[in-house]
Amino acid sequence: MSAAPTAAPTRRMIAVIVLVPLVVALALWAFAWPAARLAPRDLPVGVAGPDAATAQLEQRFAQREGAFEVHRYADEASARDAIEDHVVYGAMVVTPQGPKVLTASAASPVVAQLLKESVAAGAPAGTEPQIEDIVPAPSGDPRGGGLASSILPLSLAGLAAGALVTLLGLRGARAVIALVGTAVLVGITAAAVAHSWLGILTGDWWAEAGVLGLTVLAVGAAVAGLATLIGQAGIGLGALVIVLIGNPFSGVSSAPELLPEPAGPIGQWLSAGASGSLLRSVAYFDGSGAGRPALVLSLWVVLGVAAVLIGGRRRVDGHRGADVRSEVEGHRDPEPAPAA
Repeated sequence: MSAAPTAAPTRRMIAVIVLVPLVVALALWAFAWPAARLAPRDLPVGVAGPDAATAQLEQRFAQREGAFEVHRYADEASARDAIEDHVVYGAMVVTPQGPKVLTASAASPVVAQLLKESVAAGAPAGTEPQIEDIVPAPSGDPRGGGLASSILPLSLAGLAAGALVTLLGLRGARAVIALVGTAVLVGITAAAVAHSWLGILTGDWWAEAGVLGLTVLAVGAAVAGLATLIGQAGIGLGALVIVLIGNPFSGVSSAPELLPEPAGPIGQWLSAGASGSLLRSVAYFDGSGAGRPALVLSLWVVLGVAAVLIGGRRRVDGHRGADVRSEVEGHRDPEPAPAA
């Protein structure tokens, strides 16, 4: 008779022993694999100058098959415009004085350093290529670590908002209002810290606050929507996708094009990757290249809010139906007792 009560704790013990190593293995893979395999993959770069002079540069890029996506520009001014518009990460320019490297450390300090090293390695002995940072990283965050570190707290804030809305039993419009209100206040607070205090962000203050708030709303709506559809397990699923997968696949600390496939493309469809790209565009490039990541975050918001509203409506209708049935049952005439 004692076998049944003992079986359940034993199964839970085995589940802990097995699941914890699996979660650790997944976390190590998700975080360590992209970091250990950083290399250019269709990385957009430009070459500028006369055709005959730039042919050798293009051949050098082509030797690393699949590493670079080369954009051809007629002159240095065109290459500068492409960098400022966030079309390419940098450009090699052939000038009468020798090769010149145009970089944008604000787009990615890692890529800027990669381009410098690439040109320096191919320069003739005894020559030093000219290097100009067209869109430099802000003085408050010269290595880009501050911006990269800001994405995880935003994801955690959104995760907390979605979890609290679920655990506190908020439904429908109340849940949406709570999520939006939280996102607005977090966006303003985060902009005050990152822009006004730390100097990590240098773009339009309100645009940055909007991006920060949109990130929190996208995560919170997604988590609350999942929890509405599948129960509290949706909180765990949201944490798995958003934090454990989305954060290391975001490429915000390097560049999406440096991550191994399919981590880079996947990360840009998740909230962390889209947020990092959108925040970088708004903070350093006057919004250039912001369209796609803004669309991705907006899609997460729409789907999450729709799930919260539809799921909440179904719950209300279900409760009403149960109440009606109970009322009918209460008014039903009792069955006559059987004759003796």
